[in-house]
Amino acid sequence: MRVGIIGHEGLSEITEMLVRGALWPLVTEFGSYELVGVGCLRPGPERWFARAVLEHGGKIEVILPAGAPTPTGPLLAEATAVHRLAAASAGGLGDDTCRALVGMVDELIAVWDGQPGSEPARVVEAARKAGLYVQVVWPDGCERRQ
Repeated sequence: MRVGIIGHEGLSEITEMLVRGALWPLVTEFGSYELVGVGCLRPGPERWFARAVLEHGGKIEVILPAGAPTPTGPLLAEATAVHRLAAASAGGLGDDTCRALVGMVDELIAVWDGQPGSEPARVVEAARKAGLYVQVVWPDGCERRQ
């Protein structure tokens, strides 16, 4: 099962605790041998999810937008695949990680406050239009830093 992750960055410490607590049961619903987590490894929920997938025994794959700096660190080193998006000028997706992510996964987890206009909102909309199951994670007490 290929599960994608998208989420707000810049979340409060209490929100981090709540979200990490909510992600673990979602990850462990899958057998470790069958789970592949897919995301961009941006700070926050995407990295928390990747770490949970690896701790559960699953695998992770990373999407890198065209022109974006390559993240470093142990998570990237543990990725079984790194998907580098080609520049839009070369006919690729450029920085359109939304289409890449939706096209690579069977399900999506969105750490999203439900408000329109954000990147998580756009990815959730695209995933639903594509017929993917979307699990929104935003436990009571979560907040975004302004």
